[in-house]
Amino acid sequence: MSVHLTQEQQDEIFKTYGGDAKNTGSIEGQVALFTKRIQILSDHLKENRKDPACRRPLLTLVGKRKRLLNYLAKKDITKYRTLIEQLGIRNVRK
Repeated sequence: MSVHLTQEQQDEIFKTYGGDAKNTGSIEGQVALFTKRIQILSDHLKENRKDPACRRPLLTLVGKRKRLLNYLAKKDITKYRTLIEQLGIRNVRK
């Protein structure tokens, strides 16, 4: 199952976290988009436990999000902490 968000949903995510709807390259916006897609896939897997075709894309997205978050933590720890707090996805690094 592929996760497709409408253009309006994507624009709203990038506007909220990336600063502008057209700023699709911002790390914060990409992490927020991946988080939304991960939530959708996780909900799908909770309902359909025997859907192995959905498990690999979920793990791929989790890995991509982790790499972006590690990069953001090295680049700017305050932005990392605020993003993690807003999305509620991980404990804050000290």
